[in-house]
Amino acid sequence: MAVMAREAWTDERLDDLKENVNQRFDQVDKRFDQVDTSLRELRVEMSRGFEEVDKRLERDDDKFTTMQRETAARFDAMQRETTARFDAMQRNMMTWAIALFSTIVTLDAAIIAVVFST
Repeated sequence: MAVMAREAWTDERLDDLKENVNQRFDQVDKRFDQVDTSLRELRVEMSRGFEEVDKRLERDDDKFTTMQRETAARFDAMQRETTARFDAMQRNMMTWAIALFSTIVTLDAAIIAVVFST
């Protein structure tokens, strides 16, 4: 179906077109106003939500900081205990080494004394 182009535009028809275009743009303007209002409301709502999340994260951060301190204190205590145990073990080993050395020296002296006395 072929559409025939109008060859002549009257002032009245141009005025009708102008009015129709103006009405359409007025509707578009109203829609943009509604979108702007919705976006403003959404921004306010999101800001409130982010403030709540920030508060929760701060509380959680405080909890994690406390847990970190407690864990560090526990590890420090374990390290002190382990160090004390190793120190005690080293003292015991030194005591036994000195005792063993003394025993060997005493036995050697006794053997030498027996060998040279005969």
